Amino acid sequence: MLQIVIDIQRDIYLALAEHIKAFAAGGSWAAFLGFLPLGIVFGAVHAMTPGHSKSILATYLTGSSAGVGHGLLVSLALSFTHVTTAVLIAWFSLPLVSRMLGSAGDTPALENISRGLLGLIGLWMLWSAFFRHPHVHGDKEGLTVGMMAGLIPCPLTLFVMTFSMSRGVPVAGLLFAVVMMLGVIFTLSLTALTVVVFRQQVVRLLAARPRLISGLSKSIEAVAGFILVAIAIREILLR
Repeated sequence: MLQIVIDIQRDIYLALAEHIKAFAAGGSWAAFLGFLPLGIVFGAVHAMTPGHSKSILATYLTGSSAGVGHGLLVSLALSFTHVTTAVLIAWFSLPLVSRMLGSAGDTPALENISRGLLGLIGLWMLWSAFFRHPHVHGDKEGLTVGMMAGLIPCPLTLFVMTFSMSRGVPVAGLLFAVVMMLGVIFTLSLTALTVVVFRQQVVRLLAARPRLISGLSKSIEAVAGFILVAIAIREILLR
């Protein structure tokens, strides 16, 4: 299954490269814009591959009291930050990418910052589980978690932006990044919805036992916090 996803992603990327070349050589807007909708498929498929903080998204939503709207907000913030960070790096720092970041798509400083911030969120969830009364996780918290998790830039967006800018048509890369982000949003939102709905169904089944639900919620929040801290430490140490 993973190989199929990788093959689809590769085929779309190669086709995109040819369209950017043709557009840079004087091709029509109509031909390029006609290809753009495939960017949504590209983004959705790309987000299915390992990475993209899906495990972090699922862990946070499992341990929180987030509803459907809250879960979608977290996935939207994560997707937007993930793609936009790559666009900004390419747009403003292209001449320094290889020197400052090591290689295209590899940004260890941002990755460490992201993991460190998520580690702090994990510590907060642990503290909340053991010392705070049951509470509802607000939208601002979800927005913050999504942005922290999305700080790691999307490598393929960075590649596309770099390629289009090297061909003198940065607008082509920017347009593709926008439609690609729609696909990433679709996949991450589907992940968020699945986790939230599953958790809500479990809570409904246990609705007749409020003390059990309270204890279970605290336990899940503590486990989620521990996992976030563990992920942060592991990712930073393995850099």
